[in-house]
Amino acid sequence: MNQSSLSLPRGCILRKATSAEQWSIRFLVFSAKLDPTQLRWQQFWVIECNKDLVACGQLRNFSGVQELGSLVVTQTWRNHGLGTFLTQYLINTATQPLYLECLGERLAQFYSRFGFVPVSFEDLPQSLKSKFGISQLAKKLIRVPVVFMQYQI
Repeated sequence: MNQSSLSLPRGCILRKATSAEQWSIRFLVFSAKLDPTQLRWQQFWVIECNKDLVACGQLRNFSGVQELGSLVVTQTWRNHGLGTFLTQYLINTATQPLYLECLGERLAQFYSRFGFVPVSFEDLPQSLKSKFGISQLAKKLIRVPVVFMQYQI
């Protein structure tokens, strides 16, 4: 899937987040029940449609790797291609090996369309093991359906 074949709906733009949007980003991430840690507005890209912030996502930097995280599209703008557009943009922007964690098979299938493949916790880089450790514990103890994935070019 390549970026040039994707486009945003009329009235929508992709841009870097601004400091004024940090609370809107936090609200989106919390409302989607995503990991609320390490939300640095400086790492976020947002999609604005008709002057409303309707999607966001970030690339988090770790030692030797990056994580695609906090990708959210508001309920009213789902199924308009915004998540696909933003995911592909973040993949194209990444400068180091790229990983993510997601909940459930449906999201794992979504990310697999872009070239992400499941990896075991043991195969994660050391710098991500500490971040994903709580998810791995929840997966083992209470069977939370966490999937760790790596981008394969």
